[in-house]
Amino acid sequence: MVYVFLANGFEEIEALAPVDILRRSGAEVVTVGVGSDTIVSSHKVTFKPDITSDQITLGAELEMIVLPGGMPGTLNLEADADVQAAIDYCAENDKYLAAICAAPSVLGHKGLLKNKKATCFPGFEKDLIGAEPTGAPVEHDGKIITARGAGVCIQFGLKLAEVLISKEKSDTVRSNMQCE
Repeated sequence: MVYVFLANGFEEIEALAPVDILRRSGAEVVTVGVGSDTIVSSHKVTFKPDITSDQITLGAELEMIVLPGGMPGTLNLEADADVQAAIDYCAENDKYLAAICAAPSVLGHKGLLKNKKATCFPGFEKDLIGAEPTGAPVEHDGKIITARGAGVCIQFGLKLAEVLISKEKSDTVRSNMQCE
C-alpha cells in the first residue's frame, strides 16, 4: 500500500499524477488528509482524501509514502506528527520514501538524505542536508526517490510504479498514457 499525504497548500499535480499512475499500475494507493478530511491545495482546489492522517496504519502492508510539494503544503507536512511517524517508520523498516519539489527538504531535515543523490525544486538544495544534489528531473537512490517539481510529476509517478510494481508495468502505463 502507498500513502500519499495531502496537506493544506499541496501542489495538486505533484500528488495526483503519481496517484493516477500508481493506480493504473495496480498499486493500492490511499490519499491521506493531513489533519483534516477536507484539504485545500495551493491553487484553492478542495479535496476529500480517502482517510485522515490520524487513521493511518504503520505496518508490513505499507510499501511507500509520497510527499507532494507546494507551499505551504511542504511546511504543513513537516509540522505534522503523523507524517513524521510515517517517515520514521519507512526509514526504520526499509520502505520507500518519495518526495517531490520542496518536499525532499522534509527528508533532508531528518538526515535521511545523507550520502544519497537527491533532487528538488531549485533553491531547496540547502535543505537536502548531507545529500548530493544532482538537479536531475528524478533521482532514485536506494529507498529514496526525489523529483524537481510539477513539470516532472509524470516521470516521478512512472519511477514510483517502476520500483514498486515493475519496469514492464511502468513502461506499459507510459505507453498507454502516450508519454514520450
